[in-house]
Amino acid sequence: MPRLTLLLPASSRFAGVALPQALARALGRGDRVEHELGEDAQLARHFQLLPNRWAPAALTRVVDGGIEDAGSSGWLRADPAYIRPDINGARLLATGDTLGIDLDDVEALLPALRPLFGDAAFTLDAPHPGRWYLRLPRDTPLPAFAAPAQALGEDVFEHIPGGAEARRWRVLSSEAQVVLHNHPHNAARAARGKPPINSLWFWGGGVLPDHVTSTSLTLFSDDPLLHGLAAVGKLVPMQLDAFTDFDADALVDLRAMRDTHALVSALMPPAAACAARREVVFDFADGQAFTMQPGQRWRFWRSPMATLGA
Repeated sequence: MPRLTLLLPASSRFAGVALPQALARALGRGDRVEHELGEDAQLARHFQLLPNRWAPAALTRVVDGGIEDAGSSGWLRADPAYIRPDINGARLLATGDTLGIDLDDVEALLPALRPLFGDAAFTLDAPHPGRWYLRLPRDTPLPAFAAPAQALGEDVFEHIPGGAEARRWRVLSSEAQVVLHNHPHNAARAARGKPPINSLWFWGGGVLPDHVTSTSLTLFSDDPLLHGLAAVGKLVPMQLDAFTDFDADALVDLRAMRDTHALVSALMPPAAACAARREVVFDFADGQAFTMQPGQRWRFWRSPMATLGA
């Protein structure tokens, strides 16, 4: 049976948001399950990787450099970051695109950083201003780095990886911070009212999976990670604003949509209405999921769902 799947933010984001009557009825009659929470777990429910290892740097490199380039090496994201010291430590306040990085920043800072990583036999480049990469030998051992979303707003010292492989990366991070702190380009950014690029955030390391499969035929998303998965898995990748057909056999990525009222008024009701003729799945980032199917319309005894995120 064709299936429409909506990837949604955590259900807690919808707390207190009134559900339209038809949507509340469809959710109440649907099958509800609790999955493992977290972004990786959510994506793993819809993409199966072989070998089963998640390497966001290699997957986004597919978008920024092509499959052949991405498959030729190991990769580690080394995204530009702004870390602000405070009385209790130092907090990660922004990375990548949220820093307002442009080509001038890349051309000014990368030449100063490249010798540092070249001495370690790694190559630093930035095919996208907000996504910086280290090209590594495929067998490079890497510690478990935290993704920026896990550490944003928190004390960076709580997210420093441990283990035998971590010391090398702590040294490289400290040396990169010295280079960036002393670079005059950061003074120029400050003069324009922009935060400094005073660190690199390492994360997402690994190699490209050999195969990716999915139950969907088409992907609608603005996330380069998902576009990389789609390219390896031979899905048809589309930008999110191209999604108009609720009868499509598709995976629709709405995780980044901030307006929960718009979700429950404009997108979730017509998707749920399609359950009269096909399977529809609402998958929330905190692990809650609803599956709606044609036969469920006879479940008259079930009460409508009063609210999400209760």
